[in-house]
Amino acid sequence: MLRNKPRPELKLLDLAPGDTVVVIAGKDRGKQGQVLRTLPRENKIVVQGVNILKRHTKAGRTANPKRPGAIQGGIVDFEAPLAYSSVMLVCPSCNQPTRIRHTVLEGGQKALVCVRCGEPYERIRRTEAQ
Repeated sequence: MLRNKPRPELKLLDLAPGDTVVVIAGKDRGKQGQVLRTLPRENKIVVQGVNILKRHTKAGRTANPKRPGAIQGGIVDFEAPLAYSSVMLVCPSCNQPTRIRHTVLEGGQKALVCVRCGEPYERIRRTEAQ
C-alpha cells in the first residue's frame, strides 16, 4: 500500500521582509538590498535589486474575466529567489554583515542578537500605507 511521505517540519527563516541583507556568494556577491519576500519551504528569499533575470513573455489576453484586455509582450526583468544561505543580515547598529544569535531577553521574549556588536536586532517594520 502506498503512503504519502511525511511532510518535513517547516523551519521559519530568521529573515523577514524589510530586513537589509548582503549577498555573500554567487554572481551578485557584495550587493546589498532589502528582503522583499521569503519562501521558507524552498529555503529561499527574494532580495530587491539582486539576481535579476529576464523573462520573455508572449503577448496575449488575460484569462481573468474581471480584468479583460491584452497583455503586452516583451522582455520583463524580475528578481528571482536566491538561496537563504547565500545572504547575510546587515546589523543596523554596526552596519556590518553579521551572523545572528538567538537569545531570551529578561521579559521572556526571544530576540536575535548581532554577533559582532552584541546589540539585540530591532526589526524595522515597513508601513504598507506608503
